[in-house]
Amino acid sequence: MEGHTDMPSYTSSRPETISETPVERPTYERPRAQKPKRTFPIGTAIVALLVVLISVGALFAFSGAEVSVTATENPTSVSGEFLATASGGDLPFEVITVEKIATVNVPSEGTETVNQSAQGTIVIENKQDVPQQLIKNTRFESSDGLIFRIRDSVTVPATKNGATGTLETTVYADATGENYNIAPSTFTLPGLKGGATFTLVTARSAEAMKGGFSGPRPSVSTATRENKAESLRTELTPDIDEALRTAVPEGYVLVPGASRVTFEAQPDAAGSGGNVTISEKASATAVVFPSTALAKAIAYQVVGSYNGQTVTVEKESGLTLAPIGDLPVPGTTEFAFGLSGNATILWQVDPSKISAAVAGKSRDSAETVLSGFPEVERASLVLRPFWSTSFPSDPTKIKVTVENGQEPK
Repeated sequence: MEGHTDMPSYTSSRPETISETPVERPTYERPRAQKPKRTFPIGTAIVALLVVLISVGALFAFSGAEVSVTATENPTSVSGEFLATASGGDLPFEVITVEKIATVNVPSEGTETVNQSAQGTIVIENKQDVPQQLIKNTRFESSDGLIFRIRDSVTVPATKNGATGTLETTVYADATGENYNIAPSTFTLPGLKGGATFTLVTARSAEAMKGGFSGPRPSVSTATRENKAESLRTELTPDIDEALRTAVPEGYVLVPGASRVTFEAQPDAAGSGGNVTISEKASATAVVFPSTALAKAIAYQVVGSYNGQTVTVEKESGLTLAPIGDLPVPGTTEFAFGLSGNATILWQVDPSKISAAVAGKSRDSAETVLSGFPEVERASLVLRPFWSTSFPSDPTKIKVTVENGQEPK
């Protein structure tokens, strides 16, 4: 064919359309993270609230005001003279006496004829408002008519504040013999008969009179007696010292040098089995002063800032007392003496005065006030809770403690 070009023939074929049903693939959906629901932490809040309440409660429970005071101490050297008066005045004094007797039995070394007077202790009572002077050898008549005498003059103190004046002393029988070894008795003073004082000045004994004897009895040599007496005095010394310390009234002070101890041989007595009883008596007399009164007297002399405040004397053992003249005996009205040595004046602090002074004041004001108290050496102030700025207005709500061994009042 003209114009016909042989062309390869191609057969066009379309692929068959295949109808396929889509396969559903399983789908896996990742779970979404859920946000937690926000809830109010009631439990935690309650705990926190309790902690706050307990803390606040504790602050108030332990709230308060405290003042801790250290009392002023003045170590001082003393050297001066003083005058004390019996039971009165700025510096009063008291006289105390104690006795101790020691005995020992020794074999007799022979016999001797003895004429010996009985003796014993009596208490003279004065119901007058004035002291009663009694001269040497004044007679005392027992309830059965026997006469005893004193060997030294004495002055019996007057009645004071309703308390009868008393004086203890030794009396000696007017004659020898065993019939004067009488039981405890009452006594009158024959020399006062006919006057008002006869019934106002009397005496009594608490123990039997002893030592009266007449006739032969076992004896020892003078050397033996002196040797045994020396041993008895050595034995008595610590006993009489302890008895004297025990006899010091509470609140009084016994200064070294203010006491005197004497020893006196007692009459020998016939002991059992042919022995001889040797006896020695120790007598101690001491002058004692109220601690506060003596401290004041010293403070006036040695502490320039002192103006009569309450003080006590500490370490009084460092002082020595020297009587100007003799130590007083019961009935003495004045006593002059010198003091020398070292002691410490301790100022006494009144806690109620401290609490009243700082009540209602700020810490700074309270410190300023306390700095003006001569009895306060230093003070520590505590206020609670910490935000408190002033002390309570009520002094009873302020706790005051005092150091230096003083007890809170």
